[in-house]
Amino acid sequence: MLSLHQLRVFLAVYEHGSLTAAAEELGYAQPSISEQVRGLERTLGVQLFRRVGRGVVPTAVADELRPHAERTVAAAEEARKAVQAVKQFETGTIRFGMFGIARLYGGAGLVADVLDRYPGVRVELVGQNSAEVQDDLRRGRLEAAMLSVGSVSGEGLKVTPVARDELVYISADPAHLATPVTPHRLSLATLVMSDTTWSAEDPTRVTIRNLLHETGRNPPSRIEVEDIETAVELVGMGYADGVIPKGAAEQLLPRLAPKAGWVSLRPRTHDTFAVVHRTDATLSPAATLMIELATKRIQTIADPVHRR
Repeated sequence: MLSLHQLRVFLAVYEHGSLTAAAEELGYAQPSISEQVRGLERTLGVQLFRRVGRGVVPTAVADELRPHAERTVAAAEEARKAVQAVKQFETGTIRFGMFGIARLYGGAGLVADVLDRYPGVRVELVGQNSAEVQDDLRRGRLEAAMLSVGSVSGEGLKVTPVARDELVYISADPAHLATPVTPHRLSLATLVMSDTTWSAEDPTRVTIRNLLHETGRNPPSRIEVEDIETAVELVGMGYADGVIPKGAAEQLLPRLAPKAGWVSLRPRTHDTFAVVHRTDATLSPAATLMIELATKRIQTIADPVHRR
Protein backbone atom coordinates (compact mmCIF):
# COMPACT_ATOMS: atom_id res chain seq x y z
CA MET A 1 0.00 0.00 0.00
CA LEU A 2 1.29 3.45 -0.92
CA SER A 3 2.31 5.52 2.12
CA LEU A 4 3.24 9.11 2.91
CA HIS A 5 6.65 7.91 4.06
CA GLN A 6 7.28 6.35 0.66
CA LEU A 7 6.26 9.58 -1.08
CA ARG A 8 8.59 11.63 1.11
CA VAL A 9 11.45 9.24 0.32
CA PHE A 10 10.60 9.38 -3.38
CA LEU A 11 10.67 13.20 -3.39
CA ALA A 12 14.00 13.31 -1.55
CA VAL A 13 15.58 10.85 -4.01
CA TYR A 14 14.08 12.73 -6.97
CA GLU A 15 15.45 16.05 -5.69
CA HIS A 16 18.97 14.82 -4.90
CA GLY A 17 19.38 12.21 -7.64
CA SER A 18 21.08 10.04 -5.05
CA LEU A 19 19.90 7.40 -2.58
CA THR A 20 22.77 8.27 -0.26
CA ALA A 21 21.98 12.01 -0.24
CA ALA A 22 18.29 11.28 0.34
CA ALA A 23 19.20 9.02 3.27
CA GLU A 24 21.34 11.80 4.81
CA GLU A 25 18.54 14.36 4.45
CA LEU A 26 15.89 12.12 5.97
CA GLY A 27 18.10 10.59 8.65
CA TYR A 28 17.81 6.97 7.52
CA ALA A 29 20.30 4.34 6.44
CA GLN A 30 20.77 4.05 2.68
CA PRO A 31 19.42 0.46 2.50
CA SER A 32 16.20 1.64 4.14
CA ILE A 33 15.79 4.32 1.47
CA SER A 34 16.39 1.76 -1.27
CA GLU A 35 13.77 -0.54 0.24
CA GLN A 36 11.20 2.27 0.39
CA VAL A 37 11.77 3.09 -3.29
CA ARG A 38 11.45 -0.58 -4.29
CA GLY A 39 8.27 -0.87 -2.21
CA LEU A 40 6.75 2.15 -3.95
CA GLU A 41 7.72 0.76 -7.35
CA ARG A 42 6.09 -2.58 -6.48
CA THR A 43 2.91 -0.83 -5.32
CA LEU A 44 2.67 1.22 -8.51
CA GLY A 45 3.98 -1.52 -10.82
CA VAL A 46 6.48 0.81 -12.49
CA GLN A 47 10.16 1.75 -12.43
CA LEU A 48 10.77 5.20 -10.98
CA PHE A 49 14.56 5.54 -11.16
CA ARG A 50 17.42 4.21 -13.29
CA ARG A 51 20.89 3.83 -11.82
CA VAL A 52 23.51 5.98 -13.53
CA GLY A 53 26.97 5.75 -11.98
CA ARG A 54 26.65 6.47 -8.27
CA GLY A 55 23.36 8.27 -8.68
CA VAL A 56 19.87 7.70 -10.02
CA VAL A 57 17.87 9.36 -12.80
CA PRO A 58 14.06 9.67 -12.65
CA THR A 59 12.02 7.97 -15.34
CA ALA A 60 9.17 9.62 -17.22
CA VAL A 61 6.77 7.96 -14.75
CA ALA A 62 8.67 9.57 -11.86
CA ASP A 63 8.37 12.96 -13.57
CA GLU A 64 4.61 12.45 -13.77
CA LEU A 65 4.36 11.27 -10.16
CA ARG A 66 6.38 14.14 -8.63
CA PRO A 67 3.73 16.95 -8.63
CA HIS A 68 1.09 14.55 -7.29
CA ALA A 69 3.44 13.42 -4.54
CA GLU A 70 4.25 17.01 -3.62
CA ARG A 71 0.57 17.91 -3.32
CA THR A 72 -0.19 14.82 -1.26
CA VAL A 73 2.68 15.43 1.16
CA ALA A 74 1.79 19.15 1.42
CA ALA A 75 -1.86 18.30 2.16
CA ALA A 76 -0.81 15.89 4.88
CA GLU A 77 1.39 18.56 6.43
CA GLU A 78 -1.47 21.08 6.35
CA ALA A 79 -3.69 18.52 8.06
CA ARG A 80 -1.05 17.98 10.75
CA LYS A 81 -0.72 21.73 11.32
CA ALA A 82 -4.49 22.15 11.55
CA VAL A 83 -4.78 19.43 14.18
CA GLN A 84 -1.81 20.85 16.10
CA ALA A 85 -3.35 24.33 16.01
CA VAL A 86 -6.56 23.03 17.54
CA LYS A 87 -4.60 21.10 20.17
CA GLN A 88 -2.61 24.19 21.13
CA PHE A 89 -5.78 26.29 21.03
CA GLU A 90 -7.49 24.08 23.60
CA THR A 91 -4.62 24.32 26.08
CA GLY A 92 -2.74 27.50 25.13
CA THR A 93 -3.15 31.26 25.64
CA ILE A 94 -5.69 33.37 23.76
CA ARG A 95 -4.77 37.08 23.46
CA PHE A 96 -7.23 39.58 22.05
CA GLY A 97 -7.13 43.37 21.95
CA MET A 98 -10.03 45.50 23.18
CA PHE A 99 -10.87 49.20 23.37
CA GLY A 100 -10.47 50.98 26.70
CA ILE A 101 -13.99 50.64 28.14
CA ALA A 102 -14.60 47.11 26.84
CA ARG A 103 -15.34 46.07 30.43
CA LEU A 104 -18.65 47.92 30.07
CA TYR A 105 -19.52 46.00 26.91
CA GLY A 106 -19.23 42.49 28.30
CA GLY A 107 -15.52 42.01 28.91
CA ALA A 108 -16.08 39.56 31.78
CA GLY A 109 -18.85 37.86 29.85
CA LEU A 110 -16.52 37.45 26.87
CA VAL A 111 -13.91 35.70 29.01
CA ALA A 112 -16.65 33.48 30.46
CA ASP A 113 -17.84 32.60 26.94
CA VAL A 114 -14.34 31.42 26.02
CA LEU A 115 -13.75 29.44 29.20
CA ASP A 116 -17.14 27.75 28.96
CA ARG A 117 -16.10 26.36 25.56
CA TYR A 118 -12.44 25.72 26.32
CA PRO A 119 -11.82 25.33 30.07
CA GLY A 120 -8.12 24.60 29.53
CA VAL A 121 -7.13 27.89 27.88
CA ARG A 122 -5.58 31.01 29.37
CA VAL A 123 -7.27 34.26 28.31
CA GLU A 124 -5.68 37.72 27.97
CA LEU A 125 -7.79 40.75 27.04
CA VAL A 126 -5.27 43.45 26.19
CA GLY A 127 -5.61 47.21 25.94
CA GLN A 128 -6.30 50.42 27.82
CA ASN A 129 -7.04 52.46 24.70
CA SER A 130 -7.72 51.74 21.02
CA ALA A 131 -4.63 53.70 19.93
CA GLU A 132 -2.39 51.55 22.10
CA VAL A 133 -3.91 48.31 20.82
CA GLN A 134 -3.60 49.50 17.21
CA ASP A 135 0.15 49.81 17.68
CA ASP A 136 0.31 46.26 19.07
CA LEU A 137 -1.55 45.01 15.99
CA ARG A 138 0.87 46.72 13.61
CA ARG A 139 3.87 45.28 15.47
CA GLY A 140 2.42 41.77 15.39
CA ARG A 141 1.99 41.52 19.17
CA LEU A 142 -1.71 40.84 18.67
CA GLU A 143 -3.56 38.98 15.92
CA ALA A 144 -6.86 40.80 16.16
CA ALA A 145 -8.83 43.27 18.26
CA MET A 146 -12.16 45.02 18.74
CA LEU A 147 -11.48 48.76 18.53
CA SER A 148 -13.17 52.09 18.11
CA VAL A 149 -13.01 52.97 14.44
CA GLY A 150 -12.51 56.67 15.10
CA SER A 151 -8.99 56.01 16.34
CA VAL A 152 -7.90 53.43 13.77
CA SER A 153 -5.78 54.26 10.75
CA GLY A 154 -6.63 51.86 7.94
CA GLU A 155 -3.15 51.56 6.42
CA GLY A 156 -2.02 47.94 6.71
CA LEU A 157 -5.09 47.01 8.74
CA LYS A 158 -8.41 45.44 7.77
CA VAL A 159 -11.26 47.21 9.58
CA THR A 160 -14.70 45.56 9.73
CA PRO A 161 -17.38 47.61 11.57
CA VAL A 162 -19.69 45.45 13.69
CA ALA A 163 -21.55 47.85 16.02
CA ARG A 164 -22.05 51.49 16.85
CA ASP A 165 -23.02 53.32 20.03
CA GLU A 166 -24.44 56.82 20.30
CA LEU A 167 -22.39 59.44 22.12
CA VAL A 168 -24.54 61.22 24.69
CA TYR A 169 -24.20 64.30 26.89
CA ILE A 170 -24.38 63.56 30.62
CA SER A 171 -25.11 66.07 33.39
CA ALA A 172 -26.49 66.34 36.91
CA ASP A 173 -28.21 69.62 35.99
CA PRO A 174 -31.70 68.97 34.52
CA ALA A 175 -31.55 72.27 32.66
CA HIS A 176 -28.58 70.98 30.67
CA LEU A 177 -30.64 67.98 29.56
CA ALA A 178 -33.80 69.75 28.45
CA THR A 179 -32.95 69.61 24.74
CA PRO A 180 -30.34 67.88 22.56
CA VAL A 181 -26.93 69.51 22.80
CA THR A 182 -25.77 71.36 19.68
CA PRO A 183 -22.12 71.94 18.74
CA HIS A 184 -22.45 75.57 19.88
CA ARG A 185 -23.76 74.56 23.31
CA LEU A 186 -21.12 71.87 23.58
CA SER A 187 -18.39 74.41 22.81
CA LEU A 188 -19.53 76.47 25.81
CA ALA A 189 -19.86 73.53 28.22
CA THR A 190 -17.59 72.67 31.12
CA LEU A 191 -16.57 69.06 30.65
CA VAL A 192 -14.72 66.29 32.43
CA MET A 193 -12.89 64.05 29.97
CA SER A 194 -11.41 60.58 30.49
CA ASP A 195 -8.44 58.90 28.79
CA THR A 196 -6.20 61.87 29.38
CA THR A 197 -3.04 59.91 28.48
CA TRP A 198 -4.42 59.31 24.98
CA SER A 199 -6.14 62.68 24.60
CA ALA A 200 -4.83 63.16 21.05
CA GLU A 201 -6.09 59.78 19.79
CA ASP A 202 -9.07 59.05 22.08
CA PRO A 203 -12.03 58.29 19.76
CA THR A 204 -14.59 60.24 21.77
CA ARG A 205 -12.37 63.33 21.78
CA VAL A 206 -11.66 62.94 18.06
CA THR A 207 -15.41 62.80 17.39
CA ILE A 208 -16.08 65.85 19.56
CA ARG A 209 -13.28 67.79 17.86
CA ASN A 210 -14.82 67.02 14.48
CA LEU A 211 -18.25 68.06 15.76
CA LEU A 212 -16.86 71.37 17.04
CA HIS A 213 -14.79 72.11 13.94
CA GLU A 214 -17.21 74.71 12.63
CA THR A 215 -17.28 76.51 15.99
CA GLY A 216 -13.52 76.94 15.94
CA ARG A 217 -13.18 75.56 19.47
CA ASN A 218 -11.60 72.45 20.98
CA PRO A 219 -13.41 70.29 23.55
CA PRO A 220 -13.57 72.53 26.64
CA SER A 221 -12.35 70.12 29.32
CA ARG A 222 -12.12 71.50 32.87
CA ILE A 223 -11.11 68.19 34.43
CA GLU A 224 -8.90 65.47 32.94
CA VAL A 225 -8.96 61.91 34.35
CA GLU A 226 -7.94 58.48 33.12
CA ASP A 227 -10.95 56.23 33.72
CA ILE A 228 -14.52 56.82 32.69
CA GLU A 229 -15.87 55.80 36.10
CA THR A 230 -14.14 58.74 37.80
CA ALA A 231 -15.46 61.09 35.11
CA VAL A 232 -19.03 59.88 35.69
CA GLU A 233 -18.70 60.27 39.46
CA LEU A 234 -17.54 63.88 39.04
CA VAL A 235 -20.52 64.53 36.76
CA GLY A 236 -22.77 63.14 39.47
CA MET A 237 -21.17 65.50 42.00
CA GLY A 238 -21.98 68.44 39.75
CA TYR A 239 -18.43 69.57 39.02
CA ALA A 240 -18.71 69.20 35.24
CA ASP A 241 -20.70 67.57 32.44
CA GLY A 242 -19.42 64.90 30.09
CA VAL A 243 -19.77 63.09 26.77
CA ILE A 244 -19.64 59.30 26.84
CA PRO A 245 -21.08 56.36 24.86
CA LYS A 246 -24.72 55.61 25.60
CA GLY A 247 -23.95 52.01 26.58
CA ALA A 248 -21.55 53.28 29.23
CA ALA A 249 -24.04 55.89 30.44
CA GLU A 250 -26.81 53.33 30.87
CA GLN A 251 -24.56 51.16 33.00
CA LEU A 252 -22.63 53.74 35.00
CA LEU A 253 -25.11 56.52 35.77
CA PRO A 254 -27.46 54.43 37.96
CA ARG A 255 -24.50 53.16 39.98
CA LEU A 256 -22.12 56.13 40.13
CA ALA A 257 -24.25 59.21 39.39
CA PRO A 258 -27.90 58.35 40.14
CA LYS A 259 -28.99 61.99 40.05
CA ALA A 260 -27.47 62.56 36.60
CA GLY A 261 -29.07 61.88 33.25
CA TRP A 262 -28.23 61.99 29.57
CA VAL A 263 -29.44 63.57 26.35
CA SER A 264 -28.46 63.14 22.70
CA LEU A 265 -26.15 65.42 20.77
CA ARG A 266 -27.50 67.25 17.74
CA PRO A 267 -26.69 65.99 15.20
CA ARG A 268 -26.67 62.49 16.67
CA THR A 269 -23.11 61.27 16.85
CA HIS A 270 -21.77 57.72 17.22
CA ASP A 271 -18.70 55.72 18.10
CA THR A 272 -18.27 52.76 15.75
CA PHE A 273 -16.67 49.53 16.96
CA ALA A 274 -14.86 47.30 14.51
CA VAL A 275 -12.91 44.08 14.25
CA VAL A 276 -9.35 44.99 13.27
CA HIS A 277 -6.43 42.84 12.15
CA ARG A 278 -3.47 43.10 9.80
CA THR A 279 -4.47 43.04 6.15
CA ASP A 280 -2.08 40.18 5.36
CA ALA A 281 -2.91 38.09 8.44
CA THR A 282 -4.14 34.50 8.36
CA LEU A 283 -6.18 34.35 11.54
CA SER A 284 -5.73 31.44 13.92
CA PRO A 285 -8.71 29.49 15.28
CA ALA A 286 -8.27 31.36 18.58
CA ALA A 287 -8.48 34.79 16.93
CA THR A 288 -11.48 33.70 14.86
CA LEU A 289 -13.28 32.51 17.99
CA MET A 290 -12.58 35.75 19.86
CA ILE A 291 -13.88 37.81 16.94
CA GLU A 292 -17.09 35.77 16.86
CA LEU A 293 -17.71 35.96 20.60
CA ALA A 294 -16.69 39.62 20.99
CA THR A 295 -18.98 40.62 18.13
CA LYS A 296 -21.94 38.84 19.71
CA ARG A 297 -21.25 40.46 23.07
CA ILE A 298 -20.91 44.03 21.85
CA GLN A 299 -23.96 43.76 19.59
CA THR A 300 -26.14 42.99 22.63
CA ILE A 301 -25.29 46.44 24.07
CA ALA A 302 -24.54 48.61 21.04
CA ASP A 303 -26.46 48.75 17.76
CA PRO A 304 -25.33 46.07 15.28
CA VAL A 305 -23.78 47.16 11.99
CA HIS A 306 -24.86 44.71 9.30
CA ARG A 307 -22.63 44.04 6.29
CA ARG A 308 -24.10 44.85 2.91
